[in-house]
This record gives sequence, C-alpha cells and structure tokens, in this order.
Amino acid sequence: MTIAQHQAKAEQLLRAAGILPVVTVHTLDEARKVSAALLKGGLPAIELTLRTPVAMEALAMLKKELPDIVIGAGTVLTVEQMEQSIAAGADFLVTPGTPPELADALAKAPIPVVPGGATPTEFLSLMARGFRVCKLFPASAVGGLAMLKGLAGPLADLKICPTGGITEDNAGEFLAQPNVVCIGGSWMVPNNWIKAGEWDKVIASSAKAAVIVDKARNA
Repeated sequence: MTIAQHQAKAEQLLRAAGILPVVTVHTLDEARKVSAALLKGGLPAIELTLRTPVAMEALAMLKKELPDIVIGAGTVLTVEQMEQSIAAGADFLVTPGTPPELADALAKAPIPVVPGGATPTEFLSLMARGFRVCKLFPASAVGGLAMLKGLAGPLADLKICPTGGITEDNAGEFLAQPNVVCIGGSWMVPNNWIKAGEWDKVIASSAKAAVIVDKARNA
C-alpha cells in the first residue's frame, strides 16, 4: 500500500473511533481489564502508550485476546519502537512529535501512522512526506481550538486528532471542528481508576464519551 492509502485508512480508523482513549498501563491485567471496560462502554479503539515496560507485551496480548478492539501504539519515539510495535501487531502508530529521521521511517511503515506535530512548520514537513492525518499535541497548550481554526485555512487538506488537555466538558467543541477527525483523551481512564480497579467508572465514562461522539456527528 502507498502512504496515501495508509493515510486514508488512518482517517477511516480515527473517524470510526471519534474519541481515542490514551491509555497507560503498568500490568498485563490492567491492560486486559481497562481495554475490556472501554470496549463495553462503547469506545472501540485505544491508543496504548509505550511509556511503561509492560506496554509492548500488553499490546501483543490484547491483539490476541480482544480482536474486536483497534489498538494504536502511542508515544512512539524511535524507529526501534516503531518496528517493535508493528511486530507486536499494532493496528496503527501515534507519535507525540516527529523528528525528521522518525518521520522518514514512518512514511515507509506498512501500517497507518498518525504523526504528531505542534506547529504549522512541523505539519508542513509531515505533509511534504505524504502525511495528511496528524496528531496535534499538546493541543490545549499550543492554542487548542484557536490553533485548529488557524490551521484549517492554510492547511485545508490536513485532518487532525488533537490530544492533550481535552476533557469531557470541551470534547464536543473539539469534535465540531471541520478539520478534526478524532480527539484523544484520558479523562475516562485516569490512573487512579486503573490502579484501584474501578472498571465500572471507566465503563460509565466511556459510555458518556460515546454519546458525545454521536451528538457531534449528528449535529
């Protein structure tokens, strides 16, 4: 597949998700239970961050045990992590930022990629490599809604998944932006709920998030 085809697939995956929970786990059991809770709540895709030692093993496990969930490897910082994530079975890759060497490797990846950027210059560099679906991170810190509206004019072909500082209260506003295909957030999977095993809260919050997506898509 060409990068254009992979980017079309990335857009399809993100649009289908609407909200992409950004999940960090410290044990395989946490990974198994939080993913099941998100799926039960109505969120069919997750971004599993590679911030913990167990993350890569958890990714491979979830792909085998929960075939109905779409799993992206998040916080991909190096080419090595990119290769490991692909080998583990990731459905797509997400980066918080994308230096040139990593961008070049990601452009040749055999699966969809959502590379991260925070400025127009960074996005232009990614677009020059063929990317059209990117992550805006950290979204709120770099201008939030104002940044998205500012990018919409000059970078009209760019589809964005803003992540960072988005909450249940402002999620609908972000989803309403015409250049937003999906939003990333962790309010439905806070660390204290995961550590305490409060899966009912994750399910309830995920269900609310799914309603937010439905309202935004049908507005």
